[in-house]
Amino acid sequence: MSAKPNNKKSLFEAFATQATRAAGSNMAFIIATLIIIVWAATGPIFNYSDTWQLVINTGTTVITFLMVFLIQKAQNKDAIAIQIKLNEPVAANANASNRVVSGKI
Repeated sequence: MSAKPNNKKSLFEAFATQATRAAGSNMAFIIATLIIIVWAATGPIFNYSDTWQLVINTGTTVITFLMVFLIQKAQNKDAIAIQIKLNEPVAANANASNRVVSGKI
């Protein structure tokens, strides 16, 4: 019995793919810019209070924290895809060598 490849994406994989696409879009940049403009415009209304500053600091910290993991996930996926593509010519050519040239990694 042959093993079938699992082509189903995990829930996280599907979410990460969509979130990566959304976060890298023009619309995401526009929305982030508008949020900063609205926040800055409300400064005088809230007398530039500590709470007013805390809102933007907390929001940007949480988003940055989550984006670090999302970016790492995307980079890991890209690195694996590149490695697979680079391995293909070595596997296809019987005379090719897969040893490390410099010997240092």
